[in-house]
Amino acid sequence: MSIEAIVARWGIAAVFAGAMLEGETAVVAGGLLAHQGLIAWPFAFVAAAVGSFLADQAFFAAGRRYRDRAFVQRWVKKRAFAKALQLLERYPIGFIFAFRFLYGFRTVSPVAIGTSQVPTATFLPINAAAAVLWAALFTALGYWFGEAVTEFAGRLRPSRHTLLVGVAVLAGGFALFQLIRWWRAR
Repeated sequence: MSIEAIVARWGIAAVFAGAMLEGETAVVAGGLLAHQGLIAWPFAFVAAAVGSFLADQAFFAAGRRYRDRAFVQRWVKKRAFAKALQLLERYPIGFIFAFRFLYGFRTVSPVAIGTSQVPTATFLPINAAAAVLWAALFTALGYWFGEAVTEFAGRLRPSRHTLLVGVAVLAGGFALFQLIRWWRAR
């Protein structure tokens, strides 16, 4: 099976999972795949919105249900958690809408909001609207910049082997970066 066939077959699932676990990079990649015609843009957009929404709802629910447990208490001690609560107190609706757009707040914020007094009935619709806007913005960025990427890649004319090595190097670099961040946070 060719790489194109694999991407075409698993692309939407990859965008969905990436929106849940990683964020913008996977969603922009979904827009790039849509630009190349490997997946439909509406499907990439919906997968990104639903994945982001569900992940944030799960983190919110974990913060709400397990606020006194050790794994949530470890998060409470982080500087980003305290900053998230501070911003939530000052701008409750705006922060709930904007946290996914703020670097360093994407995962910790829904947990922090879950530990707060914000009602689920308030968080849910704002989170849904923000997930839709976020998904539309980042899949559109990938789609629009797809032309530039396609043109640049066309000039390079890389072989399949070169592309695979490039992807492996980027993935390894990203994994190393995440490992170093995790190690420093401990």
